Amino acid sequence: MKANKENITRLLKTARGQLDGILKMVEDDRYCIDISNQILATQSILKKVNREIIEAHMFHCVKEAFESQEPEQKIDEILKVIDKMTK
Repeated sequence: MKANKENITRLLKTARGQLDGILKMVEDDRYCIDISNQILATQSILKKVNREIIEAHMFHCVKEAFESQEPEQKIDEILKVIDKMTK
């Protein structure tokens, strides 16, 4: 992985902490909208992490594939990820 591992790790640990908090909120029978807002905040972090990883992939792996004249597989991989992200 070519993305900034320190930043990715920090963000994922934050998301994990938020998930633990959401579980506690559910167990404590907290207000639905408060739980939903925490879920949205966690999703936002995960989207940011995914974007950073995909960006690093594009600037390293895909760039190298284009330089070696064999980009088809990498393009296909990116298209599949984009398809998943837009569902």
